[in-house]
Amino acid sequence: MRKNRASLTSAAVLLLVFAAGCHKKAPPPTPAAPPSAPPPAAAPVINYFNAEPSSISSGQPSSLRWSVDNATNVQIDNGIGQVSPNGRRAVYPTATTTYHMTASGAGGNVSADATVTVGTPPPAEAPPPRNTETVADILAHRVQDIHFDYDKSDVRQQDQPVLQGDADALKTIFQMDPNFVVTIEGHCDERGSAEYNLGLGDRRASATKDALVSLGVPGDKLKTISYGKERPICTDASEDCYARNRRAHFSAGQ
Repeated sequence: MRKNRASLTSAAVLLLVFAAGCHKKAPPPTPAAPPSAPPPAAAPVINYFNAEPSSISSGQPSSLRWSVDNATNVQIDNGIGQVSPNGRRAVYPTATTTYHMTASGAGGNVSADATVTVGTPPPAEAPPPRNTETVADILAHRVQDIHFDYDKSDVRQQDQPVLQGDADALKTIFQMDPNFVVTIEGHCDERGSAEYNLGLGDRRASATKDALVSLGVPGDKLKTISYGKERPICTDASEDCYARNRRAHFSAGQ
């Protein structure tokens, strides 16, 4: 009897040991992942900062324009101060000025410059001097005699520049005084008869008038007269003196 009890006891112990050996331990819990770091803040970006126009004269306006992203504070120097991220501002620099912008935010700082070049305005043009020259002055000093070859009445090629200058001066006279009339006098040297020279002087005056009219001088403002050899400006009996007397002269007419 005792032997059976001992056997039963041993069997029970063995069963307990076997049951204990077959029981598995639970795995330890997986540790929780640490929280991920927040993404870095975006850096400020100045899309543009410029001046329009970039070149002005002193006293004229220019317009600063800008656009900024990712900034919480935008500043412009030269007395402007804090501004919104997008905007424009009129400025009136009197000398060349560079405006400095600084944009800051959680992502850092960024800056940009805009320059307005101020030029010196050109000096005011002085009014043209007042013309105090009278029509009589122009006639006396700017209208020159036309000279002729011996026994000829056609205007010489060499006198064409003088004729053109006379035409320009006479046009000025008639613009200044539409009622002014100019007389073209025909003159000759002392050779030949008085009657012949009157006719030659008339042809010289008429040829001069026709040439001036062809250059645009109004013919109704020009009169002609012949003095022949009656009014010489030189009395020497020389070729040089004769040449000076063969002329068409201009005087104020009525």
